[in-house]
Amino acid sequence: MVALAEIDLASAQNAAEELLQQGFPALAIQVDITREAEVQSAVSRVMERFGRVDILVNNAGKNFNYDATTMSEADWDNAMNVDVKGAWLCCKYVLPSMIAANAGSIINIASVHARITAPKHFPYAAAKSALVGLTRNLALDYAPYNIRVNAVCPGIIDTSRMDDVPRGDPWNQMVSNNVPLGRAGTGEDIARNCVYLCSDQGSWVSGQSWNVDGGHMTAH
Repeated sequence: MVALAEIDLASAQNAAEELLQQGFPALAIQVDITREAEVQSAVSRVMERFGRVDILVNNAGKNFNYDATTMSEADWDNAMNVDVKGAWLCCKYVLPSMIAANAGSIINIASVHARITAPKHFPYAAAKSALVGLTRNLALDYAPYNIRVNAVCPGIIDTSRMDDVPRGDPWNQMVSNNVPLGRAGTGEDIARNCVYLCSDQGSWVSGQSWNVDGGHMTAH
């Protein structure tokens, strides 16, 4: 049973349809995670449909690149709202179900920019660092309820969010300069690590931030 909460409803519906075709009950919900009332409503719909929440993956996020001296307050608030506040709101409304069940797993998708960064990535690095800090504290606070909270920190992942880098030589050079394993990651690479952290095999892992980066961190 999977709920897909997405600001782009069509995208969520397409993913839900793929799951349904494979025999997995799925629910698509349109939600802006920066708005508390929408998050609360979305979680209520999930509870009505499925009765509980066992796993939460906070995967929503955006790249934000500004000059600190010219960035507006509104742009700063938007960056923090999407990359940090949204994850907190989802946790806020999912945690009661997990507390009641005395079990649960939360995964926050952060970034290697939480630990290292590159020019022109302000305030993205600040937001992802905050998300890792949020992960540590929630892991500590909710461990008595057998709730595990971890962060996954992807490196260069070949998704539409990287479309600002032209494919071909610029892309190949970026990968070559940063990824010892020699290739960009995929969504499946991240998903497999999330599956491990959510499974019984990862039952003694909590409060961690895992680099899934093809060795990116070792090269810096």
